[in-house]
Formats: sequence, structure tokens, C-alpha cells
Amino acid sequence: MDLEASGRSIVDDNLYMVLATADADGRPWASPVYFASEDYTEFYWVSSPEVTHSRNLAARSEVSIVVFDSQTPISTGQAVYMSAVAGQVTGAELERSIAIFSSRALAHGGREWTVADVSEPAPLRLYRATVSAHFMLDKSGEGPRYDHRTPVQLTRAG
Repeated sequence: MDLEASGRSIVDDNLYMVLATADADGRPWASPVYFASEDYTEFYWVSSPEVTHSRNLAARSEVSIVVFDSQTPISTGQAVYMSAVAGQVTGAELERSIAIFSSRALAHGGREWTVADVSEPAPLRLYRATVSAHFMLDKSGEGPRYDHRTPVQLTRAG
């Protein structure tokens, strides 16, 4: 399987991503969050604006993301690493964005989400990370054996 197809499969088959943020002083914080993505370039999650990663995003929008299957045998795992900018979804984009999140949540046995669920006075908000680059480990035997991250272009197969 080529890296792009493997990357799409990893994103499609897993429910959680690890979101890495940093506060205004650069202190890192990593958080697993349930996510939805329609196109591999925009990733959505619901969170309280009061939690550490949301407060960090308010101060610094640059993030890193990793999606991986933690159940694979040792030395066989693969992941999709991403660089992105993220923030709260507001305004006209909220309806389309919450529909993407809700559709995936329903497919995984979750509940339907609406704009009211992520707007004042509700305690949660919808967030989006817009990916600028995807990477995967090149395990082809070429180059360094470990941590040889190779740029990949993930797009909807079709």
C-alpha cells in the first residue's frame, strides 16, 4: 500500500487524534480528542474553551496533530503527522462544520450535534485545525531507519 492510501486509511479508521498545543510562553500540552474530517485537511473537534488546549489555541494557533492506531503490534505502527493552524469555528462556517462533526459522531454511535450545542450559552465550542502539511514515516528501507518523515498529500480517493 502506498503512503497516501495508508494515511487515508489511518485517518478514516481511527477515532482520536493527539492535538499538540503550546501556551504563550511555549509550554507544550498534548490532548487526545475525538475528531471528524471530511477532506484530510480540516479536522474538527468539540471542547470546552476553558480546558488547557483551548486556552493555548487562544494564545497560539499553531498546532501539531498525530493520528495513529495504538493497537498495532510493536514495530509495525504507522501514523499521520500534521502541521496546522487551529481555532474556534464561528459565524457562517459553523453550520457546515458542525454538520461534518455530527455526521462522523453519528456514524460512530455518538449523538447528533447542532449549532446550539456549540454556541453560547452551551459550555462547548467547535474547533477546526487547517492542515498545511502531512507526513508519514518512510519505511521503504531508503534513508534513515527511524523518524524519516516524508511529506505526503492526502486527498479523498476517487
